[in-house]
Amino acid sequence: MTASPSPRQNEPSAPQPLDKSSTAASSDSPKQLFGVYIRGMAMGAADIVPGVSGGTIALIAGIYERLINALSSIGPNLWQIFRQEGGIKGLVAVWRQVDATFLLFLLLGIATSFTTLAGIIKHLLDNQPLFIWSFFFGLVVATVFILLSEIQRWNIGRVALFVTGLVAAVVISSLPLLTTTPSLPYLFFAGAVAICAMILPGISGSFILLLLGAYDAVLEAVHSLNFTIIFTVIAGMATGLLLFTRALKWLLSRYYQATLALLTGFIAGSLVKVWPWKVDALGALNSNAINNVMPWQYPTGPHWLTTVGLMLLGAILVSLLSWWGTRSNRA
Repeated sequence: MTASPSPRQNEPSAPQPLDKSSTAASSDSPKQLFGVYIRGMAMGAADIVPGVSGGTIALIAGIYERLINALSSIGPNLWQIFRQEGGIKGLVAVWRQVDATFLLFLLLGIATSFTTLAGIIKHLLDNQPLFIWSFFFGLVVATVFILLSEIQRWNIGRVALFVTGLVAAVVISSLPLLTTTPSLPYLFFAGAVAICAMILPGISGSFILLLLGAYDAVLEAVHSLNFTIIFTVIAGMATGLLLFTRALKWLLSRYYQATLALLTGFIAGSLVKVWPWKVDALGALNSNAINNVMPWQYPTGPHWLTTVGLMLLGAILVSLLSWWGTRSNRA
């Protein structure tokens, strides 16, 4: 069975169930599961870059609704499902309810990217930021155009939601970074907010941690194996994930087109963060280069041939990913 049918083909305001994908894991073919794994790798690669969300890739790749449905099915009701069947049958019922096979292969893909691509992408961000940002800028621009074409019958409400999402993302991307020593309750809160951002297309969870001043503390905790901080952040992430995905599932099932307009606005607003030509406060190039400038103001020149070429490459790849996602959902 393929991923759950998208409500995008139905009436925009009519309730659209997203529950069917909860049983999809039991009949996914090896080919389909490999496709989920590849999509997970693409999501992981995007999440490594502060300012690019894995949720954007999931939306374009045609698995976003299935992902939200699977995550929102995790809750206290799983114990009741287990008790109804009991034993191995109960475990199988719970596994199917949360679409665990789908989640497992998606997580394996994300983990593969983090272990194999994180070093490469970090090296490029540190040494060739103009080129890596150009690639992701083209990817995000193409994503916005693809999603805009999905929205049917534009009206004042949907335009307002798109503008709201765009402005919110621009404001968030422009906020000054906090430099505080986070307490455990604060880290719990930061984890909850960051995981919501990771699921929400257009906003990067790692960038949210940077904004909240918790990014360095989390990295240091992982490096030094400070399990108190690690488990606090994980608990915050789990809480935020369970609460946020339920709300997002409700919105997608009842107001798909309006929610899509809002999410597309978020993605469009994130272009401020992924603008390729950046300098520091003094107009120089270093790891603190976060101020956007016009291409001709860039210290080493605009590099039009390389930057435009990489933008086109990003746009082509995301277009192919969108085509693959649409083709898979119709299969």
